[in-house]
Amino acid sequence: MSFDWLIIWNNIGLLLHGALITIEITILSVGFGFCIGLFVSMANLSHFKPLRILMKCYVEIFRGTPLLVQIFMIYFALPVLIGHRIDPFIAAVAACSINSGAYVSEIFRAGIQSIDKGQMEAGRSLGLSWGQTMRYIIWPQAFKAIIPPLGNEFIAMLKDTSLVSVIGFEELTRTGQLIIARTYGAFEIWSAVSVIYLAMTLSISRFVAYLERRYKI
Repeated sequence: MSFDWLIIWNNIGLLLHGALITIEITILSVGFGFCIGLFVSMANLSHFKPLRILMKCYVEIFRGTPLLVQIFMIYFALPVLIGHRIDPFIAAVAACSINSGAYVSEIFRAGIQSIDKGQMEAGRSLGLSWGQTMRYIIWPQAFKAIIPPLGNEFIAMLKDTSLVSVIGFEELTRTGQLIIARTYGAFEIWSAVSVIYLAMTLSISRFVAYLERRYKI
């Protein structure tokens, strides 16, 4: 059986549109996950024990259960509780964001704790508040350490967005499935989907490598 390039050529526009949707979900999910992770990491470093326990439970639950199950819970189970259907896009972004937030919080926590404790003591001895010390001394140093793992998280989330196809949301993987159902060109379409994913992940890897060189990590 020969490889039919015409199938790819006739559907490349749809595949690229699906890729843009995939990128959109990834950016939104990691963006919201960044905010969630920042809050959770700060809470995990607080002296208020109940808050630390609550945040640790959040991290363990969402790191310890599959993203696919979390998507199902938000899209299928949550509407039963609230009595209202959730839009697939909102469900996809919500599930991916909450999942990403759990991983990002651990990246932040590890980055902050990698800084010598003497840095905090030095900042406080200069008359800076805890928040000022974190902002002007700790975070600039921690930021360099968390760039590589944050890049890895972005790449992982980009690939994991393929899971939202199970709720019918038409990102790149779902778009490929629909095209195959119409054209029966499984080998050609999945090959094209793989190449597009590879192109996106390699682009992110190169950008992260640039940031590492830029900040001399």
